[in-house]
Amino acid sequence: MAYRRSARMQARLDDNRQRIREAARRIIARGGFRHAQMAAIADAAGLSTGSLYRYFPSKAELFIDVLGAAADQEIRLLEAIAVSQAPAPQRLAQAVRRYVGRALDGPHLAHAFMVEPVEPDLDAARQQHRKRVGKVFQRILEDGIHDGAFPPQDAAIAAACLVGAMTEALSGPTAAAPETSEARAQLVERIAGFCQRAVSENRALDPAA
Repeated sequence: MAYRRSARMQARLDDNRQRIREAARRIIARGGFRHAQMAAIADAAGLSTGSLYRYFPSKAELFIDVLGAAADQEIRLLEAIAVSQAPAPQRLAQAVRRYVGRALDGPHLAHAFMVEPVEPDLDAARQQHRKRVGKVFQRILEDGIHDGAFPPQDAAIAAACLVGAMTEALSGPTAAAPETSEARAQLVERIAGFCQRAVSENRALDPAA
């Protein structure tokens, strides 16, 4: 007869897993993946290191789980913008502001989730997340092209370029954390403005050109 966990036991296991995930996210947000050690995560979650490894056999598996949970949340928020009834250019600006604002709210976390050197399995998960973000922007662009709000262009390529540009602006060699709320707002609007111009004016992306 197969062993079946009680509802109370399952709830306890789920709670411990969530505590580990939240503790890992907090530590990653303070210094990136390289500073997130399993012993420190276990301590922050109120568990022993041995107990932590029963939930996540490796650091990579834990980090992929943390990344996946954060990615799912972000995708839900971006998709809510994408399916709204606002005109496509407005939805694009809102989605860019959401993506950029999230990164600026947690710069260490954003750097880890975007570009920090990591092992191949984690990097593959990170690239998959970027593709999912690109799909949301592609949907907005396709709507705008269909409605005539954006010129004809390859929406998939344009969306990938937007995600790449935002990533570089936020975490590349020229990126700098805004020191004031005014500077933060200006940076968000500059990036949003660039993205709008890139898909509204760059007819070189037109597949018929």
